[in-house]
Amino acid sequence: MIKKIFVAILIALPAIASAQAKFGVVNSQQIFAELPETKEAETQMEAASAKFQSEFKVLQDEYNKVYTEFQNMDANTPETIRQRRMTDIQEKSQRIGQFQQSASEDLDRMQQQLLAPIQQKIADAIKAVGQENNFTMIFDVTQPVYVGTDVVDASDLVKKKLGIAK
Repeated sequence: MIKKIFVAILIALPAIASAQAKFGVVNSQQIFAELPETKEAETQMEAASAKFQSEFKVLQDEYNKVYTEFQNMDANTPETIRQRRMTDIQEKSQRIGQFQQSASEDLDRMQQQLLAPIQQKIADAIKAVGQENNFTMIFDVTQPVYVGTDVVDASDLVKKKLGIAK
């Protein structure tokens, strides 16, 4: 008899626990896009990118000048001079490639440094909203395959926590 009661409790326990569970969803991409810090980070990234593009143009212009001079050399130009100019063209081409690679790495690093605190701020706000509102779990709306009617959209609560006006 006691075993039957114990088994009945074990069977009913998950149903009771799931009835008390509260699930929420947030649209973290939308929240991220609406934060003023994100717009500021984008502005900084655009400014840095413009500086890199400007420097790239200088390098490209130097390369084009040397290449054009090489193309316009007189047929009577000594081979030693032609070889020196060809070496100069190759060196400038390599400098351009190295610059492009390091500029790309610098921009990636800068993006990581600028966006990491914003992403952490959003994660902290989601966690705080979850704790304050007794959510069992909060999922990102971009991930689920199905969302039932008993799931709460906590995006507005997170926006409020972050000070984002509707």
